[in-house]
Amino acid sequence: MDKTTARPAPIQLPVEGMHCASCVGRIEAALAAVEGVAGASANLATGRVQVQARPGEAPDVAALVRAIEKTGYRVPAGSIELAVEGMTCASCVGRVERALQAVPGVERAAVNLATGRATVQGHVAEQALVDAIAGAGYRAAPLDPLAPAGVDEATERRDAERRALGRDVLVAAALALPVFLLEMGTHLVPGMHAWVDQAIGIQRSWLLQFVLTTLVLVFPGRRFYTTGFPALFRLAPDMNSLVAVGTLAAWGYSVVATFAPGLLPAGTVNVYYEAAAVIVVLVLLGRWLEARAKGRTSEAIKRLVSLQPAVAQVVRDGRTVEVPVSDVVAGDLVAVRPGERVPVDGEVTEGTSWVDESMITGEPVPVEKGPGSEVVGGTVNQKGAFTLRATAVGGQTVLAQIIRMVEQAQGSKLPIQAVVDRVTLWFVPAVMLAALLTFIVWLVFGPEPALTFGLVNAVAVLIIACPCAMGLATPTSIMVGTGRGAELGVLFRKGEALQLLRNARVVAVDKTGTLTEGRPALTDLDVAGDFERAQVLRLVAAVESSSEHPIARAIVDAARDEGIEVPGPQDFESITGMGVRASVDGRRVEVGADRHMQSLRLDVGAFAATAERLGSEGKSPLYAAIDGRLAAIIAVSDPIKADTPAAIRALHGLGLKVAMITGDNAHTAQAIAERLGIDEVVAEVLPDGKVEAVQALRSNHGPVAFVGDGINDAPALAEAEVGIAIGTGTDIAVEAADVVLMSGSLQGVPTAIALSKTTIGNIRQNLFWAFAYNTALIPVAAGVLYPAFGILLSPILAAGAMSLSSVFVLANALRLRRFQPPEAA
Repeated sequence: MDKTTARPAPIQLPVEGMHCASCVGRIEAALAAVEGVAGASANLATGRVQVQARPGEAPDVAALVRAIEKTGYRVPAGSIELAVEGMTCASCVGRVERALQAVPGVERAAVNLATGRATVQGHVAEQALVDAIAGAGYRAAPLDPLAPAGVDEATERRDAERRALGRDVLVAAALALPVFLLEMGTHLVPGMHAWVDQAIGIQRSWLLQFVLTTLVLVFPGRRFYTTGFPALFRLAPDMNSLVAVGTLAAWGYSVVATFAPGLLPAGTVNVYYEAAAVIVVLVLLGRWLEARAKGRTSEAIKRLVSLQPAVAQVVRDGRTVEVPVSDVVAGDLVAVRPGERVPVDGEVTEGTSWVDESMITGEPVPVEKGPGSEVVGGTVNQKGAFTLRATAVGGQTVLAQIIRMVEQAQGSKLPIQAVVDRVTLWFVPAVMLAALLTFIVWLVFGPEPALTFGLVNAVAVLIIACPCAMGLATPTSIMVGTGRGAELGVLFRKGEALQLLRNARVVAVDKTGTLTEGRPALTDLDVAGDFERAQVLRLVAAVESSSEHPIARAIVDAARDEGIEVPGPQDFESITGMGVRASVDGRRVEVGADRHMQSLRLDVGAFAATAERLGSEGKSPLYAAIDGRLAAIIAVSDPIKADTPAAIRALHGLGLKVAMITGDNAHTAQAIAERLGIDEVVAEVLPDGKVEAVQALRSNHGPVAFVGDGINDAPALAEAEVGIAIGTGTDIAVEAADVVLMSGSLQGVPTAIALSKTTIGNIRQNLFWAFAYNTALIPVAAGVLYPAFGILLSPILAAGAMSLSSVFVLANALRLRRFQPPEAA
C-alpha cells in the first residue's frame, strides 16, 4: 500500500459524563464535524471514543477535546508512557522534555535518564509525541500502561545494548593497547623510544597508530559521531558531541602531523592517537559499567516480575489442564498445589492452606486461607492444596498494579531535580565555549609549543565535563529507594512523596483500622463465684447470636474461635438502652450495662476493681446475669495491633510527634493514647472534621503525614503533605494516598520516613559529587594549575575521571539496596 494513502492509526480519548445512547450520538456528531476526521465511535461501556482520521490528515487533538467539551462532557488528561532510546546525559533529558512540552496539548512531561522513559500528561496523540522526540534526535516507542507485567521490548533493547557495549569495549581495548604502548611507552619507559626507532621507525609507528586508532573511532567509537555531530549541527550538543569533538580534534591533529607535518609550526609536530583511542575505550567502559549498574537499580522490579508464574493449572470440563497464565480469564477455576506460586488473584472455593504473602506485605508469617479467603497472584502456597476462582488476571492483578505503581514512582521527578534541570540546560554549550576559550588562551598566552598545549587542554576540558553524573544523580537513587521500599511493603505511589515525607514533623494517625485491628473483639471475660468461663461464654454467645450489633458478633466469634458450640436462644428480647435477654437451654440469661444489672437489683460491686481497670484502658464493661445471679463482667473493644507500640516508639526515635485523630470520646481516646505514648489526641472528630484536624496540627507543628485506611480518611489523606494509606483498607483511601503500606502494619510508617530521609540524603551526596567534580576539574583540565605548579591534566586521565564520576554516582545509589527498617527505640 502507498504510505501516503495508508489509513492513520485511530486516536483514543477518555470521556467522562456519558450516560446513554443519546450522549454517544452527540459526541460522535461533534467529532465528525472536526476537520480531518473520517469517523468517530464512542463506547458507553468503556467511556472512551475512537477517532479515525482521513488518509494523509492528522486532526488536532486539542480541537477534538474542545469539540467534546462543547457538548457538555469532560476529557480528563491522559497519561502516556514512552520508551526513549539514545539519551546519554542530563542534557539529552532536557532536550527531550522541551521537545515534548512544545507539542500542543501536553500539560506536563517528565523524562527519566535511568529508566529511559518519558511520562506525558495531557490531550495529545502518541504519534505526535514520538515525532517530537524524533525531531530532537532520539527514538521513542509507546508503552502500554495496562499491559501485563513482564520484560518489555525496551528492557530487551537495553540488555542488547549492554551486551553490545561490552563487546565494543573489548574490541576497542584490543586495538588501543598497542597504540598506548607505542606512544606512552616511548615517554615512560627508558630506552623504548630508541628501540621503537630502530625496530619499527617513528614514522611507521605513527602510521600503525593511525590505522589502529582509526579502526577504534570508525567501529567501536562510531556511536559518538553518528549521534554527537547531528546534535551539534542542531545546536543542541550533548555528551556524545563533547566526546566526538574532543577525540576527532586529537585524531585530526595527529593525522596532520603524520601526513602533512609541514602545515604545523616548528616544534609542534607530535601525535595524540593514544589520547583519541584510549578516550573512546574509557568512555565506552564507563558506559558499560553504567549500563550494568542501571540494570541493578531496577532489580526490585525484575524480582517482582519474576514472581508471576508462567503457567496455571486450570479446571476446564472437569479436567485440570496446564495453560499459560496469560490465557487465564476471570471466572476460571485454578488449582494450586503445595509449594506453587498462586498464578492470579482469586477467591478460594475449595481446600485450606497457609500462604506466604511476604512479597506483598513484607510480613514473613504465612496466612491461613480457606473457602471465601482472597489470595493474591505471586504469593507462595505452603503445604496444603486449594482451588480458587480467578477474580483478576493480567494487568489487573495486585502484583501488576504494584509493579506499575513502583515504575511510576521511579519515573517521577522530585522537586530537587529542578535545580539540576536548570543547570544542565546550558551546561554542554558552556563546556564547549570553555574548551574554545581554553584553546585560544593557550594559543595566545601559552609557552611553546602553544598550539599543542591549547589542543591538549581543550580536549581535556571537553572530555572531563560530561554531565552524565548530573543526570543520573537523582533518578538512580529514586529507582533503588522506591524498589527497596516495595520489597519492604512500602509503595510510593507518587515520587514526590519520597522527598516530602522527610520534611514531616508530625504523624497524624486515624485510630480505627490503623492503630487498631478495625473490628471489635472479646478482650476480657471474668466470671464470678462458681461459674465456669466456657459455660458463661456459651450462654452469653447464644443470647448475642440473635443480635446484629458489632459487640454481639464479637462475642459470638470468640465462642466459635474457642470451639464452643453456640445453641439457639428462645424468647429473645432487646431492651433499648439497657441490654438483651433470652432463654438458653431453659436458663434465663441477661446481658447489658451496669444500669441493666441495677434494674435487676444485682450488685456489680464485686467487679469494681476490674471495671476500673477496664475504664482506664478505654473499654466499656458489660455484665452477664444467669438465672438471676451476677455471672461475669465482659469487655469488647477494638484491640490495638500487636506492632503498634513498637511503630510509635520508632517514630519517636526519628524525632517525630505522633497525634491520634479519632471519633471516640475523649476519655477512651486519652486512655489509648497514654497506653501507646501518643503525644497529642484529637478526639470526638466527625469524618468531615479530620481535614480541620490536619490543618490545626500543621499550624502547631509543621508538615503533616496522615495515616488512614477508610473512605472517611480520603479527604485528610489528600489534605496532608503526605497521605499514607494502609493497603488493607479501602480502594478510595489508597487512591487518595501518596504512600501505600501493603502489610497493613503501622511499622511501615517509620520505615517509609526513614527510607525517605536516607534516599534524599543519598541524592544530595550524588549531586554534591556531580557538581563538585565538574566545578573542581574543569579549571584543572583547562590548565589553571600549570603556571604555579606545572600540572596539566592528560585527556586520558580526564576520560577516566569522567567515567568514574558516573560509576561513583551509580554505586552510591546502589547502597540503598542495603537499607534496613529502623528498629524501635
